[in-house]
Amino acid sequence: MRTLTRLLDRRTALLGVATLSLALTMTACGKADTGTSSDGESGGSGDKPLSIVFLPKNLGNPYFDASDAGGKKAVEALGGTFSEVGPQTASPDAQVQYINTAAQQHASAIVLSANDPKAVGSALTQAKSSGTKIVTFDSDTEAQYRDLFVNQASPEGIAKAQVDGLAEQIGDSGEIAILSASANATNQNAWIDLMKKDLQADHPDIKLVDTVYGNDDDQTSFDKTAALLKNHPNLKGIISPTTVGIAAAARYLSTSKSKGKVALTGLGTPNQMRKFVEDGTVTEFYLWNPTDLGTLAAYAAAALANGEITGKEGDKFTAGDLGDYTVGADNTVLLGDPTGFNKDNIGDFDF
Repeated sequence: MRTLTRLLDRRTALLGVATLSLALTMTACGKADTGTSSDGESGGSGDKPLSIVFLPKNLGNPYFDASDAGGKKAVEALGGTFSEVGPQTASPDAQVQYINTAAQQHASAIVLSANDPKAVGSALTQAKSSGTKIVTFDSDTEAQYRDLFVNQASPEGIAKAQVDGLAEQIGDSGEIAILSASANATNQNAWIDLMKKDLQADHPDIKLVDTVYGNDDDQTSFDKTAALLKNHPNLKGIISPTTVGIAAAARYLSTSKSKGKVALTGLGTPNQMRKFVEDGTVTEFYLWNPTDLGTLAAYAAAALANGEITGKEGDKFTAGDLGDYTVGADNTVLLGDPTGFNKDNIGDFDF
């Protein structure tokens, strides 16, 4: 069974690379596709058509489905060609082959949510040297490997929203645990470090007893939730700062004797969490709009590819209907603050 799984994963990866190669080759060779939008604006730098490749942590993830849909709409509005490729499993080096292929096909830009801050560094460096712009979003690499990072919200704001939200739900005391994505995920680790600081500074009666990793896999996250409840019988709350993790944890809690006794919060999308809010499994969870995040990343990538910005602090660009943005310190663009979703407002959102 393991051999068959490996063969299927390899076949999927090769098909993804082939799809990307075909899309980019058609863009490069298609004379009619000049990269000019309907309003006459250039879709790329000079005469080169705009081609932007979105590379999420893994395919089939509802969060990245939403963010990449926003990116696709933005790229097409700019008259460019959009491609989405990626691995089925979010492992540290699984994205390397897709980066290499995009660079070899001279993509204008790669928009990447990194599974590891260093593992893709060499591939990204080579891609940059070939003229491809690198934009990270959602999960960053080390700064030298990219031109710009589009951050969904400030790490401090994300961490504080989740910690304060759970503290309110459990009466600001008791044992809690964290169900994260992969152990090497840059954004997850940054948030967890800040959560620990928030707990120590503002919630001294809450004890973090365990941090486990579901690797952004539904079944693994489901099993990790079960193990947390078994290993910590006095657990009062779980924070899962990953869309796959919080949905899997909610699914487990919803049919367990811990429903209504163990609070759950974290980062999720309204559509995947709606039923768990409505049935009382989850009181409130948080997220920015991932569609807007993908939109912003696409416009940032296009601005870099078109030479409108270089990614330095103070650079300004317009992101369609999202409005104007300014590049901040460390070559970072900030989307905004996270939103809390609960019974009162979850019906207002569809993503």
